[in-house]
Amino acid sequence: MGLRHINADSIKKAAYKASVRANTVLRPDVLVAIKELCIREKDGTVSKSMMEVLVENADIAQREELAICQDTGVVAVFLEMGEGVVIDDGNVIKAVEDGVREAYEEKCFRKSVVGDPLLRENTGTNTPCVVHIELVQGDKVTVSIMPKGFGSENKSRMVMLNPTAGADKVVEFCVETVRIAGADACPPYVLGVGIGGTMEECPLLAKKALLRPIDQSSCKPHIAELERIIKMKIDELGIGVMGLGGVSTVMGVNIETGPTHIAGLPVAVNLSCHALRSAKEVV
Repeated sequence: MGLRHINADSIKKAAYKASVRANTVLRPDVLVAIKELCIREKDGTVSKSMMEVLVENADIAQREELAICQDTGVVAVFLEMGEGVVIDDGNVIKAVEDGVREAYEEKCFRKSVVGDPLLRENTGTNTPCVVHIELVQGDKVTVSIMPKGFGSENKSRMVMLNPTAGADKVVEFCVETVRIAGADACPPYVLGVGIGGTMEECPLLAKKALLRPIDQSSCKPHIAELERIIKMKIDELGIGVMGLGGVSTVMGVNIETGPTHIAGLPVAVNLSCHALRSAKEVV
């Protein structure tokens, strides 16, 4: 396979476009889910009215190119780099961060990143981003942008279960995570769940799970069934949209798994609010 040369500026432009779209255009799968839940809520209830507000908010954001949510988050970037790609005239991570920085500046998105977690001085650019790079086959680069607000990020959790715990304990942990979050992280929620891996890999699996459309179940039958059970159990909590009750506590549960050690069963839940935002560009 021959090499394909891609100028770093093309990566920058892709990151810019994806950053703007992720923050202003709600993902189609998420918007459909919100509209479906809106139909399910009883007429005349506060929860029904709130679901209608979420639909209207998404429409205004897209039409006016405004942020869907004021918390435009820390930007997680997932780069799939084709093994046949050579980046010319620059560094791929710098190119991505330049694109994100320009998008946040030009579109007046809130800048929420502090350079030091204790000194708390805002970088003023919403960078650096959190960048994950994966080498894949081919000669293209896929830039996926996920702005993650911290109302929901703060409610995410991880646990190292005993390997004999089994699926029931996984379900219990996921349900408990939502019960603890209550209304604080702006439901209806989407759960990205990671099972397996190691202490540092498991939360990454959970976050990557949020990139998958929420209307697509896992391709593994036993995991797809686990997704269904977790969703059902969470809806039984009755938290509802913004904690107002009703039937709409969770829109989707996406699980990603990875190999792990015989002595462990890591489980992580990356909780997303109703405004699950991501967008991708292929260069």
